[in-house]
Amino acid sequence: MLREDLERREAETLAPYAMKSAESAGRRYEEPEHPYRTCYQRDRDRVIHCKAFRRLEYKTQVFLNHEGDHYRTRLTHTVEVTQIARTIARALGLNEDLTEAVALAHDVGHTPFGHSGEEALRELMADHGGFEHNAQGLRVVDLLERQYPAFPGLNLTLEVRESIAKHTTRWDSPQVRAFGEGPPLLEAQAVEVADAIAYDNHDLQDGLEAGILTPGKLQEVDLWRQAERAADQRWGKVDPSLRSSQAVRYLIDRFVTDVVDSSRARIEALGIASWQEVREQRGNVVCFSGGLRDLKDELEDFLHQALYLDHRVVRVTGSARRFVQEVFRAYVSDPRQLPPQQRQWAEEVGLHRAVCDYMAGMTDRFAQDQYIQLFHPYQRL
Repeated sequence: MLREDLERREAETLAPYAMKSAESAGRRYEEPEHPYRTCYQRDRDRVIHCKAFRRLEYKTQVFLNHEGDHYRTRLTHTVEVTQIARTIARALGLNEDLTEAVALAHDVGHTPFGHSGEEALRELMADHGGFEHNAQGLRVVDLLERQYPAFPGLNLTLEVRESIAKHTTRWDSPQVRAFGEGPPLLEAQAVEVADAIAYDNHDLQDGLEAGILTPGKLQEVDLWRQAERAADQRWGKVDPSLRSSQAVRYLIDRFVTDVVDSSRARIEALGIASWQEVREQRGNVVCFSGGLRDLKDELEDFLHQALYLDHRVVRVTGSARRFVQEVFRAYVSDPRQLPPQQRQWAEEVGLHRAVCDYMAGMTDRFAQDQYIQLFHPYQRL
């Protein structure tokens, strides 16, 4: 099937408010269209094949990579977000290829060591242009990835680039203003809610796996009590680990169903009939219902206190934060320790920004290795 056939199929089958490949605003650098892939399919493929995407495998979600084989990483998180986002997009008649491209790219700007690494770089860059991982993600796809002779970055479509820049969750506050103040396309909004659904539920599961959370502690959370009751009604008395897994499964299904039903009703109530009208709204249209959002907020508040602030997690993230701070300062104090390519980059963008770009792209294990090389080199002998 040729690209033109795929574009015609989108026009015939997608909802009127979905973004169509044929209507894309295009790329920063002109390229000929591909004969049998749409522009968003090409964006998806470019993200999957870039170095920043591969490095997500060794970047922390909550638990450091070496702490266990079954904990989520940034890469597995991204895969889960993509799966959930595509389900939502399909149910709402949105462009699944655009949704997938945005979901796969949404975390490429994340630092090593999760949010502790991001907080460290934010403090270190406060007087040097700042740091925020959505903006860094845009730098990655626009500038830092070098795979094409004709242009820097991946030369993604404007729609995917805007979606990366405007990605918003309870923990993310985008600072990029290059794309205007309005909400992003519905496909990007689907990724935002999928991100929230994924991290709530996989952090629950990882916290239980680590023994930091227990079903007893989780009795404080209304949603969890409902999830366990649903698991018991479906399966009766089963092994506790299976009961917890089925409770998480129930929560994901409930969140996704609520988002689809609530968003469909909101689109109809607002009379949205085109993707252009999406940009005219005052806020996001793809969202949870008010009742479930309140329950979800309660769950997230619980996770913040019981998991993210648990002393075992804080101890490790505190160490990771110091890794980032000390390595960053070592490079800035003596740039000769940087690889030649990074020293050359510093001449173009300034020393602090070059060090920030270098460190934000590191995996957990590479950052730890750099720390040892800089401060404990004899441990490697």
